Parts: sequence; C-alpha cells; structure tokens
Amino acid sequence: MPYVAVSALSHPGLLRERNEDSLVIGPWTLCATVTESPQTLVFPLGTPLVVAVADGLGGQPGGDVASALVVRRIASIGPALRSEDAVRDTLNACNRAVYEAAEGDERSELAAMGTTVAGAVIQSGSLLAFNVGDSRVFAASRDGLRQLSVDDSPPLAPGQRTTSLVTQCLGGAPAYRAIHPHVTAGSLSPGDRYLVCTDGVTDPLTTDVLDAVMREYDDGRAAFELWKAAIEAGGPDNITLAVVRVGDGSGGGL
Repeated sequence: MPYVAVSALSHPGLLRERNEDSLVIGPWTLCATVTESPQTLVFPLGTPLVVAVADGLGGQPGGDVASALVVRRIASIGPALRSEDAVRDTLNACNRAVYEAAEGDERSELAAMGTTVAGAVIQSGSLLAFNVGDSRVFAASRDGLRQLSVDDSPPLAPGQRTTSLVTQCLGGAPAYRAIHPHVTAGSLSPGDRYLVCTDGVTDPLTTDVLDAVMREYDDGRAAFELWKAAIEAGGPDNITLAVVRVGDGSGGGL
C-alpha cells in the first residue's frame, strides 16, 4: 500500500526564549514544544493529508497563540482539503479566526498577533502546496531543491540574502486585513520528497546546504541533520521542519 512518511521536529533555536512555531501532520499537532529528536509518522496515501508549519510573528505578544490556533484549525478540516479553492477558503477562515481571537482578548495584549503558514496537502496522485508569509515548501529531487511556495517578503537590498519582514500573514495587524494565499497544484508519485519549514531553517542555511542534506539523508535523519545545521549556523530563530516522503509500499522499509 502506498504511504506517506513524515519526519518532523520543532525547537526554539539558540537565541529565542520560547518557541512560537507550531506544526500539523494530519490530525497530529505540535505547538510551542521542544523536540530535538525527530518524530516520524506514517500514513496510508489516500485521504488528504496536511503537513504544515506556522511561524508566530516575533516582536509582539501572541505569536505562539496565533500559530497554534491556525494549525489546530487546519488539523480539524484537513481531510476535506481536496481542491485549491478548499485550501484558500481554509486559509482565509484561519485569518479571520486569528483576528477574532485577538479581538476577544480583553487586555488587548494579542491585538496584533499573527503567524505565517506553509504546507502541503498530499493525496493520491497530487499535491497542493500553499503558503501565506515566508515559511517555505520545497520539492526535493535529483535535480535539486525546487521552491513551491512564494515568499511574501519585500525586495531584498543588494547583498541581502534574507529579511524578517513579511508583506502578508494571518493576523498581524490591529484591524482586519484580507490575504491572498498562494496555492500551487502538482502531480505526486512514489519516491517524491518534500521539505516544509519555517525561516528558522532557511534564514541561516543556504539552499545549497538544504539540498546537500536532503540528497544524503531520508526521513528522521534528514530532519535531524537539518536541525543540527541550523543550530551550528547560530540557531537565530525557532526551527520547525517536516521532511515528507511518498513510498510505494513495495518493501525496503522506512
């Protein structure tokens, strides 16, 4: 039976006091948690399976609240995400839910809480990659990493490789702002591999480093080596990632 193996971890990094990232794999969520050892989950390929990360906005309260709210909502509706429109509708609903939660905070500490989100819906024969913000989804192949997500970031200055600024996210403003989610459809075959991660991975590590790790390792070892590389590069932000592999079930193990 064809299957999907997902290996993931989430860690605060070396400079942040707490982890404001969250993660969803099917019905399983991980919010503001530390997992230095990757967790690997295996699912039959068929019913839509969502794998996504959400990176709570730093510099203001409630990033962990916003990211957790989003992944839990996605987990609850994941099996119904069979089309691009369904994904867009869900992300728009998540955006409204973040604003509604902020408005319900009587102390106004959460008034501008927000989060990015990026992930993939995996089902038989197809994949839907999506994002709002600068968390990323990559396809890993023999030809190298190919970014499927679209960064919502301002143009970089000459010599600048990364930026912490985003041009859209879920929530993140005192008054409601609509979003325009990026959703891309593609085919899916046994052996396909993907990386879903927050910018705690992509800011300190170049695409060449990510590609080298994904070429050399599979599953949990790949997740661990990516985390280790981000830590060795200074671990400047929360690190959350998921390595996805589609297997054909014909043998060979995980």
